[in-house]
Amino acid sequence: MARQVAERSDPIPALANVFRTYGFDGASLAVITEHTGLGKGSLYNFFPRGKEEMAEAVLDEVARWFRTEVFEPLRAESVPPTQRIASMFATVADYFRSGQRICLFGAFALGEERNRFGARVRTYFDEWIDALTTALAGTDDSTGLAEEAVAGIQGAIVMSRALDDDAAYTRVTMRLEDRLVQALSP
Repeated sequence: MARQVAERSDPIPALANVFRTYGFDGASLAVITEHTGLGKGSLYNFFPRGKEEMAEAVLDEVARWFRTEVFEPLRAESVPPTQRIASMFATVADYFRSGQRICLFGAFALGEERNRFGARVRTYFDEWIDALTTALAGTDDSTGLAEEAVAGIQGAIVMSRALDDDAAYTRVTMRLEDRLVQALSP
């Protein structure tokens, strides 16, 4: 029996899990209805353009969360840069559950979804690199370090899942964090 929801945002977490588990192409309407508990009518009421609009809503919600929880704190100049960096790594580890949860933006950057969602994917990575560059201001190569850290985090997610070794994520990101903090030291 289909469940009822009050707002468009209610099924977003379930939709995110569907896209993480099945990918965009594998997320059929049957899979989506099964995992969200919503009937087709409810889904199309909230998302008239179908699966593409559902994915856009999920990506927008993830981007909003990262903006609030990761990017804005990285830009908080009232907080020492080393604390901003430590907070980013801790928050991101919690979000990705130390490598157990894939990054939808990363996944959508690699597949055919890139053609549909490329602007959102690029904005997410650009914002992250820009915010981290701000926190690393004063280092020799703040943008290069920011790019390396974001790429390293994304790679650690993939590697830990591929190796089925959750500790791999932690080992890689701890080294990345140490490197950034060291770069900030005079």
